[in-house]
Amino acid sequence: MTFQNHSTRFISFLVLSVLFLNTVSFSFAATPEIDLRRSIDEKAKALQEVNRQIQETQQKLEETEGQKQTLTREIKIIDYNINQLQLGIKSSEITIEKLGLELESLADQMTYIEQEVDLKQQAVAQVLRELQYRDNEDFLTFFLRAGSLANGVEELQSLYGLNVTLSDETAQLEQLHSNLSATQEATVDRKQQVEFENKNLKNRKTIVDDQKKEKNTLLSTTKNQEKIYAEQIDELEKKQAEIAAEVEKIEFELRQKIDPSLLPIKAAGVFLKPVKGTLTQEYGQTSFAKYGYRGGFHNGIDWGAPVGTPVMAAEDGTIVATGDSDQYCRRGAYGKFIVIKHENNLTTLYGHLSRIVVSEGEKVTRGGLIGYVGNTGYATGPHLHFTIYASSTFYMGASRVCGTLPYGGYLNPADYVTL
Repeated sequence: MTFQNHSTRFISFLVLSVLFLNTVSFSFAATPEIDLRRSIDEKAKALQEVNRQIQETQQKLEETEGQKQTLTREIKIIDYNINQLQLGIKSSEITIEKLGLELESLADQMTYIEQEVDLKQQAVAQVLRELQYRDNEDFLTFFLRAGSLANGVEELQSLYGLNVTLSDETAQLEQLHSNLSATQEATVDRKQQVEFENKNLKNRKTIVDDQKKEKNTLLSTTKNQEKIYAEQIDELEKKQAEIAAEVEKIEFELRQKIDPSLLPIKAAGVFLKPVKGTLTQEYGQTSFAKYGYRGGFHNGIDWGAPVGTPVMAAEDGTIVATGDSDQYCRRGAYGKFIVIKHENNLTTLYGHLSRIVVSEGEKVTRGGLIGYVGNTGYATGPHLHFTIYASSTFYMGASRVCGTLPYGGYLNPADYVTL
């Protein structure tokens, strides 16, 4: 067999390989993948509509929160919370379906890429065999076998072309491996999202039941009468003022015991923002603290968000306390709360939760799910209350009027987290 015939055979092999790859590519991009993409887009549009309804309900909820405090108002707030939760459940269901379709698409992509990798490896191996065949001959034998100078030059050009082909095929193979790795990472990410949304789905259904119980309890204790509700509010406001004064006095003294040398350097990234929400109250002597806390000091920051919004750990740490002050003094303090001690000598408090999904002593990671936004305790609407304490000053202590509460020397959260 002459060099020329051998080259012709090899070039034919490469042409057929490319044609086969194009056929596979066309098959992959055919109807099933198009249908999958269309279904994913439809789920995305459905999610947008649900989110629009959630925002619409949130606006109505905020308008209701601004009204005079009455039984009718509080029942409306609970109903809006339930409505938002049901929309959140629907959002989780659609998201899980969408993620399932995306995983199906990623599986198809992975199969296609693996096939391409196999074909490219075969092509590279064939080029290497051809080059090895050429390299086994010395220069004189090369030209003698070529038969003429013209054929020899043609064979040299063919050899150069083989080196270029090898370089191209190798580069494409490396890119395919990179694409395969990215697809595998995307698959892991989608599976984690599915797990997260399944947790949200389960917990939101539980929170809906809790909200319905809260509504029934409210109607039962007030006998659905505005007069009885108004009397309860008067008594509640006195208790809230008493608790706020007690907490402020204790924590003012604890602030004097803070050792600045033990604190981390102030930086916005020290803590992760623990919830997706809007800043509704800042730290310090805010206007709400002045009137809502009877002239007191707001020891943290508040982010407004719908009931059932996931709350994350702001940093790695250990759960040192969980509780529910509503068991001792309904609407009097933090409601359902979580406290996390971190390795940086800071401790964080998450208050007014609707549900807690961690336990005391449990280790948590930055961004890990710990609970859900609520309006338990002393809250005029759904939000997360977030306080940062110097760990050396923190403790759980008995309140004179509201069971066991968290106390500590508090710091400005804006020094450690992006608001």
